[in-house]
Amino acid sequence: MTSSRTNPEGQTDPEGLTGSAAWELLLPAASAPARARGRSLQAALREAVRSGRLAPDTRLPSSRDLAADLGVSRGLVTEAYEQLTAEGYLRSGRGAGTWVGGAVRAARPRARDLAPRSPGALADFVPGTPDLSLFPRAAWAAAQRGVLAESPHELLGYPDPRGLPRLRTALAELLARRRGAVADPERLIVVSGVAQATALLGFVLHARGIRTVGVEDPGSPQHDALYASAGVGTVPLLLDEEGLAVGPLRASGVRVVVTTPAHQFPTGIAYSARRRAQLLDWARSVDGLVVEDDYDGDFRYDRAPVGALQGLDPEHVAYAGSVSKSLAPGLRLGWLLVPESLADEVVERKRTMDLGHPTLDQALFARFLERGDYDRQLRRCQRAYRQRRDTLVAALEEHFPGAEVTGIAAGLHVIAELPEKYGPQDDFLDRAASAGVAVRPLTAYGHARVDDAVVRLVLGYAQLSPARISAGIRLMADAVRPREL
Repeated sequence: MTSSRTNPEGQTDPEGLTGSAAWELLLPAASAPARARGRSLQAALREAVRSGRLAPDTRLPSSRDLAADLGVSRGLVTEAYEQLTAEGYLRSGRGAGTWVGGAVRAARPRARDLAPRSPGALADFVPGTPDLSLFPRAAWAAAQRGVLAESPHELLGYPDPRGLPRLRTALAELLARRRGAVADPERLIVVSGVAQATALLGFVLHARGIRTVGVEDPGSPQHDALYASAGVGTVPLLLDEEGLAVGPLRASGVRVVVTTPAHQFPTGIAYSARRRAQLLDWARSVDGLVVEDDYDGDFRYDRAPVGALQGLDPEHVAYAGSVSKSLAPGLRLGWLLVPESLADEVVERKRTMDLGHPTLDQALFARFLERGDYDRQLRRCQRAYRQRRDTLVAALEEHFPGAEVTGIAAGLHVIAELPEKYGPQDDFLDRAASAGVAVRPLTAYGHARVDDAVVRLVLGYAQLSPARISAGIRLMADAVRPREL
């Protein structure tokens, strides 16, 4: 097969596309089944132009020559040339041959994976990720088969933006039973995780004239970005040993505050009963709103979990949760329970945002809840994560004598304050990273400047097996051993 390409001087280059290159590009298409051969040839030529392997102004072989070389009919090649000429990939003129068009630009590199990870870490203690190997694949697959078999065709239409009534009913029962929430299915919205719940509230609050909300300091850094996307700023509010400090809250002038009262992230404390009451008194006094992020409230290891704050005053608390820690964050499945005064606006915003959550996913999760599979999954995770927390605490005691673990026995992380000899913190973190240990300090989650002479770590353990937890803490201890020893 021969072809030519114009060079920069406008002359014809007969080696523009070698026969071997053409065979490599097009032979698989020529070998396709007869019915698909024409479409395959068009697709192969189209991709060759997009990728840049056939450069602009490359002259293609005549339809007769290409058909002979590929062993296909001339009509097949002619049809492919005509189709791609009509689409703009090729150009041709009477008696001038067929050329690669100049409008096409080479395709970009293949899609990158921007999922958050700690590349190359031998031990990853960064909090926030559950053990994805605990995902109940068999039970989930069974629920999926059941849903596909039993669902009417209407299920595949546009849903109620709040979510399927079946799922909202099952979720309301779950939240009332396990978290003590006042859960009206009519005020429950199925969302794609707490992130979307936060954004929904942000847009509704902005439409009501709210321009700032209070956030815990230290707290989740995601809240700042999520509210900012809705045009709402954040005001950091300090914590004390009981929870969000009420004095700074009242002085801030905000009327909305975001909290994690069952297990504060990242400090690990639980709001005291007194502070919970004070927080609700504040909300009533300013006609305000408390946003309760119940990100891991089901996981308490020393006693029954503290009930949701929302259960004490459902008209002043918006409650958000998800399956990200109990099943998998990749499911993008959560819920938002809102006061009646906000319900219509939140539902309308959800409608305009995405027209509702995927219906098959909703029906599947509803079945998972109804059959008790979700309760079994929670118990399974509870056992696994409690064992891993115990392993982590024991490893710290062994390899970092004098380390203090603070916060309640709950959730998927602990706070560890190390003896002063391991400081300063920046040096500690550099040496840990050099040894392949991924770890975050408590200071990474705060707005205010704090003393970093003392090393305070936020250690996630859910994603690691007990053996890897022990090995990781030992590796970190070896890497950061005080220099004077």
